[in-house]
Amino acid sequence: MLKTTHTRYLSAAAAVALASAFGASIAADAPGPQSAPPSASAPNSAPNRYVREGIVIEFSAAPAQESKNRELMEGELADLRFKLTDEASGQPLRGNNPGAWLDIGSVIQGRPGAEVKSCRDKVALYMRGIVGLRPMLDLNSYYVVVLNHDASVSVLDPMVSLARATSTLARIQIARPGADWVKSADGKRIYVSMPFAGQVAVIDADTFKVAANIDAGRSPTRVFLQPDGRYLWVGNDAKVSDASGVTVIDTETLKPVKTLLTGTGHHEIAVSEDNRIAFVTNRDAGTVSLIDVRELKTLREIKVGGVPISVGYSTLARAAYVADGKGGKLTVLAGRDFEPVKRIALRPGLGPLRFTPDGRYAFIVNTSEDLVHVIDTSSNELLHDIPVSGQPFQVAFTRAYAYVRSLASERVSMINLLSLGRGNKPIVQSFAAGAAPPKAGGELPLADSLAPAIGDAAVLVVNPADNTVYYYMEGMNAPASNYQSYGASARAVTVIDRALKETEPGVYASKVRIPVAGRYDVAFLLESPRLVNCFSLEAKENPVLASQRKHIVVEFLLKDREVPLGATVPVRFKVRTEGGEPQIGLKDLRVLSFLVPGQRRNETIAREVEPGVYEAPVAIEEHGAYSINVASQQLQKEFKDLATFTLRTVRPDMDEEIKRRVAAQKQQEQQRPN
Repeated sequence: MLKTTHTRYLSAAAAVALASAFGASIAADAPGPQSAPPSASAPNSAPNRYVREGIVIEFSAAPAQESKNRELMEGELADLRFKLTDEASGQPLRGNNPGAWLDIGSVIQGRPGAEVKSCRDKVALYMRGIVGLRPMLDLNSYYVVVLNHDASVSVLDPMVSLARATSTLARIQIARPGADWVKSADGKRIYVSMPFAGQVAVIDADTFKVAANIDAGRSPTRVFLQPDGRYLWVGNDAKVSDASGVTVIDTETLKPVKTLLTGTGHHEIAVSEDNRIAFVTNRDAGTVSLIDVRELKTLREIKVGGVPISVGYSTLARAAYVADGKGGKLTVLAGRDFEPVKRIALRPGLGPLRFTPDGRYAFIVNTSEDLVHVIDTSSNELLHDIPVSGQPFQVAFTRAYAYVRSLASERVSMINLLSLGRGNKPIVQSFAAGAAPPKAGGELPLADSLAPAIGDAAVLVVNPADNTVYYYMEGMNAPASNYQSYGASARAVTVIDRALKETEPGVYASKVRIPVAGRYDVAFLLESPRLVNCFSLEAKENPVLASQRKHIVVEFLLKDREVPLGATVPVRFKVRTEGGEPQIGLKDLRVLSFLVPGQRRNETIAREVEPGVYEAPVAIEEHGAYSINVASQQLQKEFKDLATFTLRTVRPDMDEEIKRRVAAQKQQEQQRPN
């Protein structure tokens, strides 16, 4: 069985070394006699097929089931599949971690007369993480997403950071600062609560843009997605009883379906694994509300007393657990009707409650007592009181450890889950994530400042005090790397996984949204044995999107798309009707420029320099491709409705990179025996 090691699991040095070694030999991996070039197979009909070293790779692309179209189109979801089989036996090749990239064909090319960079050349450049040379879609990595103190969300690309350059891939502006967030199960959406806006922002994780702002009642704070993903539950922390409760949002229509008044105070939320009952705490009222999910009606209120500060549901025990922060008791709700069956005495000062992924253990932090209480849900008994200094306030899990963050300490504590058990002494280690404690960074949101990374053996930790995300790999003495989100104050972190998944034996697939119409190069990499091949697909123009771009036409007047670094380019364009009538006297033409795929965003107002001709300055401050977009409220056109223009910086260093690798290839060929 073949087994590869994906670059997203490597250390920074290892990934760069692999990219260097791969870049020196990629051109030598020409298609063998059994391979067909990408053009030999009609895109979107029969799968493209590549055979080498006894391995068969078949690629296919088709509209996703959710798509209403029968052909691949811009703006629509597509299912991409790579099938790996053994040529001799036909058996599927399981357990691999292949990489893939999608980019517009021949997007990397020099000035007229310069060498054209092939799809294979791009792979080595993508793996090096060169800023400005990123594919349109990367199915080979994950992104670190950071909730900031201001009204924004930053998207960081760890691969680019490996190259010691800025790692900020995109900055997403939201209406007001976020308090909490949750991802959909497929990682395609992020829901962000905005208490001061009275809304929940829905971020499309394919495009990293705000897809919708949903009205969610007064002061929406905690957000919780029920197990089947159908309803998003939003806690309304209003100070008055006639507005305090939960708002339920349908994730299919992205509209609120009901608001239920439950009681005053902050609300924490949990839902049973069968999506039958929702549990909502009412902190000031000292109660927990049980809600019938199907009927969306309150069944009853249970008086748990004190200050119900957190709630969680154990899939193993099939019970809900409510922590009383003031009295220090844990109430267990179990049985068909979830009646109180036990109250476990702990200590006053309880805080957030989290369950291990298997539901076996409940971890409750006690900020006042510098403790973590561990409950065995199989017996509903207190198993351990584990000392953790510095006011512990958050818990996250990997497969092997519980990670505990403390307010007054820069160190993150790690509790070995295998060391838990009656009569055992839990093993606790720690590492420093920065030099200052989190509380030195000021006000913190509800959202967690630590999250499991990709691979089950690493964690990401935000330190608000130094605005840095630390990447820690289990077994290390200190974080392996860190990422900074420049221009923003980081508060919470999560991860969006873009990698291919093995959906059936030997089939590696992903669902993507096609960005634009055109022909795409689809680069595929298998690392052991080292195989690379470039397939292709064609995406047609979407008539719906095309109709939105009609009627008003923006015609850019720049002849040269290549510009020098550091220049300020006067971008001129005409605005006219389809019939050619110029649009004169527009005062609100907004010109948005950003470094693809979304950083260094700048918006300015264009001025009219001739009748119907407008101009706006665009500063080229960093290497890469710049997208120029136009919008106008007067014309009732958003940025997405009108044509765009792309500028690209001159990259002589890229040409030198290709020349170096070609020379290395020739040297290898000369050294080979005849």
